[in-house]
Amino acid sequence: MSAFDPRAALDALLAEYSARANAISQDLARSHSPDFAEQALQRQNDEVLEALLAEARAGMRQVGLAKLRLAEGRYGECLRCGETIEAARLQALPAAEYCLRCADRQ
Repeated sequence: MSAFDPRAALDALLAEYSARANAISQDLARSHSPDFAEQALQRQNDEVLEALLAEARAGMRQVGLAKLRLAEGRYGECLRCGETIEAARLQALPAAEYCLRCADRQ
């Protein structure tokens, strides 16, 4: 088993969020059908896409903050209690801001 590389994990996660945001933005930029009923459905779908885009952008912000913590030597430190975030949690959620105990309290 290879050692966990937070920089690589964060870079991969950022690339994933960026690709998702770009794909959603392209979907939102497409033109709508001239048919009113079809257009209503497409606009409803746009609302879902906008929510997904906001989620991807929030993920990108979280990764950016995690990269900043990494550069400052604070990566893996819980923002609430200051304890070390569990290694398994960081492997599953590389941009995690809180240890499991504090995340449960959120």
